[in-house]
Amino acid sequence: MQAEVRIERYADQGRCVAHIDGRVVFVRFALPGELLRIELDEPHDRDDRFWTGEVVEVLEPSPDRVAPAWPLAGPLAMGGGVGGADLVHVSLPGQIRWKAITVSEQMSRLGHVDVAVPVERIAGDEELGGLHWRTRIEMIVDEQGRPSMRRRGTHHRVAIDTMPLASQALLHIADQEHIWDGGFEPGSQIRLSVPEPRGSEALPNDYAVLVDGELRSGNQLLTEQMPVNGSMFTYHVDAGGFWQMHRGAPIALVSHVIDVANNQLQGKLDPVIWDLYSGSGLFTLPLATLTGEHTRMFSVEGATVAVKNAQRNLRAMGLTNVDARTGDVSRTLNHVPANLAKPDVVVLDPPRAGAKAKVCRQIAASGAPNVIYIACDPTSLARDTATLIAEGYRLQDIRAFDIYPMTHHVETVALFTR
Repeated sequence: MQAEVRIERYADQGRCVAHIDGRVVFVRFALPGELLRIELDEPHDRDDRFWTGEVVEVLEPSPDRVAPAWPLAGPLAMGGGVGGADLVHVSLPGQIRWKAITVSEQMSRLGHVDVAVPVERIAGDEELGGLHWRTRIEMIVDEQGRPSMRRRGTHHRVAIDTMPLASQALLHIADQEHIWDGGFEPGSQIRLSVPEPRGSEALPNDYAVLVDGELRSGNQLLTEQMPVNGSMFTYHVDAGGFWQMHRGAPIALVSHVIDVANNQLQGKLDPVIWDLYSGSGLFTLPLATLTGEHTRMFSVEGATVAVKNAQRNLRAMGLTNVDARTGDVSRTLNHVPANLAKPDVVVLDPPRAGAKAKVCRQIAASGAPNVIYIACDPTSLARDTATLIAEGYRLQDIRAFDIYPMTHHVETVALFTR
């Protein structure tokens, strides 16, 4: 069923809101103010609270609308549908506006804080048109053995011979390893992980091609290098594990977090710092060097391989001032050593679901005067903001980083103080 609608405002998940006969409709590939013809998702006559649909024709476009830089990720009616870039129809300035508004709205609606949230673009993204930023990509193999992506709402696999969001370093490896030539087992999963080259010398074989989790070529243990405030930090990370995908995200996020932490510590010589959901030590290593050997740290991460890598990374830098634990964050916080139990700064970078109320209350119970919260989902951040405010904190600073161009996702860093 098709309908003509006027788009009213931004919504979640890269969609916008319209109404049909009083019923809310969430529309993909839309922009506020536009007059569109849309196709409602089946079944279109269901009695749900809301319907969903997608653009089939733009009758009156927004000034922010552009032709998709990657048409295959655009609307189904325009030859797209593979997903992975739900704002591909939006200009780069329009994407920044979209994210600033949606983060601010979530903070107001769920966090009960009215604040304008600035969004910073990562260096180089404008010149690259918002493309070539992913250092990790995943694909599924079609029936002919070629890398492909599923078309939304179907089981159909669309063969691809490039990935416009992939970094140029990753695309070089894909060509070198003949990924686009196919020859894979149908139905298998392909993952390419290629660290962005940053050191003075290119590292040999610093990439991985994984098929169904098994290493096909390259190395299982990858090396990520990151300059921060004049120092080069080196990380060994698992090829199948988590690492910030955007080629510039680690530097942008860590530099900002370190600046915020430094400002809050105000030169304190022997701070205690917690790093929760610490991964392979992205924030841990620079935080551990903040005030030299007198900094004491407590880090917690649930993934065993990531913690082993973090410990290896700490040893390689000669850092012995971090008690790096493996385990559930909430349970581990019940057993913090006495000499680390009163943090001056808590840094946390939880998964998309957020830290949730229990962990926020445990942080508050520690008496921590400063909390730096890195969030990949503004809805989860807003919910946890409400909890932290109820526990006596106030939002001191907040800004977002556009480390997911062409998508609705955004990374937000918030500082809470008592």
